[in-house]
Amino acid sequence: MEGDIANMGQFIGAGIAGLGTGISAIGVGNVAANFLGGALRNPSAAASQTATLFIGIAFAEALGIFAFLVALLLMFAV
Repeated sequence: MEGDIANMGQFIGAGIAGLGTGISAIGVGNVAANFLGGALRNPSAAASQTATLFIGIAFAEALGIFAFLVALLLMFAV
């Protein structure tokens, strides 16, 4: 009985941590949308902000990967 409750807690925690991957996808979309909005307002400044776009996308994706790894650790750690 105690093992079943511990297993359930692992999977619930993994599910909650797995939400971070979806939330990071929303973050990447927001970064790209804000870049495009700014580039359409001022096209001459868009070229200088491309590096910032890629850095923002990389950070948002890294958070999603970390959340995925935490979910895997919660599911398969002994």
